Amino acid sequence: MKRYIPVFGLALAVIIIDQLVKLWVAHNMQLGEEIPIFDGWFKLHYTLNEGMAFGATFGGSYGKLLLTTFRIIAMGAIAYYLVHIVKKGMPRGLQLCVALILGGAVGNLIDSVFYGVWLNNAPLHAPMPWLYGQVVDMFYIDIWEGYVPEWVPLIGGDYMALWPIFNVADAAIFVGVAAILLFQKRFFKEDIHNQEQQQAAEQEQKA
Repeated sequence: MKRYIPVFGLALAVIIIDQLVKLWVAHNMQLGEEIPIFDGWFKLHYTLNEGMAFGATFGGSYGKLLLTTFRIIAMGAIAYYLVHIVKKGMPRGLQLCVALILGGAVGNLIDSVFYGVWLNNAPLHAPMPWLYGQVVDMFYIDIWEGYVPEWVPLIGGDYMALWPIFNVADAAIFVGVAAILLFQKRFFKEDIHNQEQQQAAEQEQKA
């Protein structure tokens, strides 16, 4: 049991920090309000996100319900996988990365399931407040924003920002996924070695 404490403890820490920041923003800032942090390039900007991480949307009221349902299923799958890799003794770095992803997934799931009731922030077109809560986003890095020149294909004339608004949960998911991709050879070294041995054995049999 002790081997599960660090990874699920990290996931729980992500959930708690994420929810504390979101609730502070929701109760202390007006929607659309900005608070400059570092010379204006990094700021708190209170906004609501109907859809997925980093402001992506899923389309329509029933799309939101499907997204929330998907998040519930994904949370269960990630938790199961985390238990599996801990039990299997996979590298601790991989375990911590998956824990970050799990914590982020649960953090945004809480918003989707409960915030329509707790914060009364479900969209006006939502058929019910439960499961239709909007995710609270607040971190904004102002790299560049403005209108794209008309000559640019597809997005010309649109107002865009190069960096999306995100929250603690989004950041945890991003860091977890990025670290897995960056260190995948180290994390899955044993699996890669076994696969190489199997391929070598198959080649010998063919020879």
